Amino acid sequence: MVLSATLERGTSAPDHDVPTPSESDSGVRVLFDIGHPAQVHLFRNALSVLQRGGHETFVASRVKEVTVELLDAYGIDHAPITTRGDSFPGLMWELLLREKRLLSVARRFEPDVIVSRLSPAAAHVSTVVGCRNVVVSDTHIDSRLMRILNYRMTLPFVDTVCAPDSFEMPVSAKKRRSLDFQELAYLHPQYFEPEPFALSMYGIDPTEPYFLIRLAGWDAYHDVGHRGLSPESARELVSLLSEHGTVYLSAEGDLPPDLADHALPTPPEAIHDVLYYADLYVGDSGTMSTEAALLGTPAIRTNTMVGDDDENVFHELEDRYGLLSSFGDEDRAIEAVKRLVEAGIDEAEWHRKRDRLIEEQPDVTERMVETILETATEQ
Repeated sequence: MVLSATLERGTSAPDHDVPTPSESDSGVRVLFDIGHPAQVHLFRNALSVLQRGGHETFVASRVKEVTVELLDAYGIDHAPITTRGDSFPGLMWELLLREKRLLSVARRFEPDVIVSRLSPAAAHVSTVVGCRNVVVSDTHIDSRLMRILNYRMTLPFVDTVCAPDSFEMPVSAKKRRSLDFQELAYLHPQYFEPEPFALSMYGIDPTEPYFLIRLAGWDAYHDVGHRGLSPESARELVSLLSEHGTVYLSAEGDLPPDLADHALPTPPEAIHDVLYYADLYVGDSGTMSTEAALLGTPAIRTNTMVGDDDENVFHELEDRYGLLSSFGDEDRAIEAVKRLVEAGIDEAEWHRKRDRLIEEQPDVTERMVETILETATEQ
């Protein structure tokens, strides 16, 4: 029943949606496999740079959360080929379906290179059609079994892996390219300029104090065995922060009825404007915690993944730049929130910390594009 329901919800890309090669093409053909909202942000500026450089691009997308809505909002050409499964068997079925449909798209598009996060479908399809595969990765899979399975299904077929220097991955140094703080691909000042009107038109005054709480879904394969912020703690945070300003909640699923009035009213593409102007971010999402920190907004992250073996990006943001605090215990996180708001937040100080990071880190999008083009033309 689950498998049939997943199949019925799955979508396929009509042939006419996929651009085919023409005699006038002179650039590299790049197919992006995008299955998550964060990947839209990660790759969207690289897509623009490639297009301006005369290269042909296309996206095979996935119906998951607001992925399709974001691609549409940014005017990115794409075709949804699967819908996220809602159980483990459903996810396995979707993986098989995605391989089949991505292969169909690739055969029509004829890419020189497929760009993706670590994806069995992208790795396998690139091998079958005889093109290159570039992987951009920085997400640790905590479950050893899931990590081994994913690596064994993908890495033997991958040509180039862009990952932070400290990120452990069983690939040769020849295949690796250094790429730290990957969220700078869309949050570097060269690509991101905050737009207060994006908030005011939805009733948020960026000049007044407000706070953002994020509740992630915790149902991805790399989240197995872990949990984030509980509804009880979310309620406690709302009560605490409401004494100091307006509180908004962003959630992957439905909010509890008693918290629904705090739902963030802005569209998905305005989330980084929301984060930039927020006085404080607190939540269990690793990506959004990093985004807030990179925008110079005080960020407090809490989930059961936090620990000594945390991904290096979190250690760097906390220990080197002082932009993030992480807690494995949500009660300690709440205490940290209380101390911060009661002491008062010096916005200028946090922006100075962010400016230092920007000065010390390279242009992630530029490096990504260079790697894609180099890999595409390698023999």
